[in-house]
Amino acid sequence: MVGWFCPAVSAEEASETTVFRAGAAKSNITPPLGVSLVGSMRDRKATHVHDELHARSLVLDDGKTRIAIVVCDLLALDKAAVVRAKKLIQEHTGIPADHVLIAATHTHTGPATVPVFQCDPEQDYIDWLVVRIADTVRRAVSNLRPARVGWGVGREDRVVFNRRYFMKPGTMPPNPWGSTSDRVKMNPGQENPNVVRPAGPIDPAVSILAVQDTEGAPIAVLGNYTLHYVGGGSGSDVSADYFGMWAAIIEREWNGSPNVAKPPQVAILTNGCSGDINNTDVRHRLKQPYPYHQMQKVARLVADESLHVLRAIEYRDWVPLASCETHLEFAVRKPSQQDIQEARGILQEAGAELRLLKDIYARETVLLSEWKETVETPIQALGIGDAAIVTFPGEAFVELGLEVKAKSPFPLTFCIELANDYIGYIPTVAGHDQGGYETWRARSSYLETNAAPTMVSTALDLLGQIHSARGQD
Repeated sequence: MVGWFCPAVSAEEASETTVFRAGAAKSNITPPLGVSLVGSMRDRKATHVHDELHARSLVLDDGKTRIAIVVCDLLALDKAAVVRAKKLIQEHTGIPADHVLIAATHTHTGPATVPVFQCDPEQDYIDWLVVRIADTVRRAVSNLRPARVGWGVGREDRVVFNRRYFMKPGTMPPNPWGSTSDRVKMNPGQENPNVVRPAGPIDPAVSILAVQDTEGAPIAVLGNYTLHYVGGGSGSDVSADYFGMWAAIIEREWNGSPNVAKPPQVAILTNGCSGDINNTDVRHRLKQPYPYHQMQKVARLVADESLHVLRAIEYRDWVPLASCETHLEFAVRKPSQQDIQEARGILQEAGAELRLLKDIYARETVLLSEWKETVETPIQALGIGDAAIVTFPGEAFVELGLEVKAKSPFPLTFCIELANDYIGYIPTVAGHDQGGYETWRARSSYLETNAAPTMVSTALDLLGQIHSARGQD
């Protein structure tokens, strides 16, 4: 573990003349048609743009500490791209790299930015993307103005479900290696009579942080909701999924009387620990009369609750900011030599286009065998008054976020996954024991099985550090 770095300023240290400032911006990051779209086990090429993708940023400044939060309409971003973007941000704005949080929403209809199954990253796009991410922070800095900040939390439990289920004995289909030893199945299908019960909980919290200028004009709304993604559009469309629809609703309906002389407000929705959460109630058949209907429904419901929270927020003229970051090292679940030999044999018999699970995972086994023995990844925490943000660098199970929220020293804690890196799924120890898609060894699930508790304890340590740095008990 790398040493802590947690600068902050306490309320007692703030002088009467200290001014809290905020700025927000968004940059278009829509890829050209023809790029590979990530989010499926097979490669898909973009043929249409349903809605634009954006990198959305919020910069906060308490007079001593400055932090930046960037959220991109992407499936994920790996550490290499994040480090490049943070370096540019620091060079152009002076904001330290460890004061910058860069996360992805997890739309499954965005360009390939990480290697997942048969979809390889679009390097030309990534090179352009890094500059656009830095650009949106530069623009947010240029939009800084005196501001007030507030936060609150609501609840929307009608569109979130744990997607992992225990099944009736003898009904578990084989996994990619031909075994039926899994005790849990992901997405077993609607109205499946063999479903017994969900394997885990949900997190229905709708957490909101809002910033307005001293005249009451909205600057930004930062939301957090624990839902993997929605989907339900065309497989070859570029789309920000419900995250973009939510942002459009908030920007349209929480704008009061917009002043064209001021920068437009920016709505930003972050993803909670949703590695095992979806929007499908398997007890009933999902009714979707047309493509994107479910996205619109989910976006509307979450936005309505967000607006309800916004109307009740009490704003503060000044709050202290803090940032803390460390790095953890984890072992990679490497395949054995026997696994590799068997995988190579399977691939020799497979066709050029891999369609069967056993073929796809055989390829993953061979590719993963070439990886290093360990990976290093960041965990970050930000303090914004009595609200805090903590990050997970992959697709974390919901239990991780629930535990952090329950034990956090802050009244309100945002858990943001897919932040600052992408290390695949982060199941609980129990989840690994249960098996299921999220645990199947691949480049999308390769961490040692006890990684989750280490991340949770580290996240809580970071929250404790920034809480103490603010001079609170």
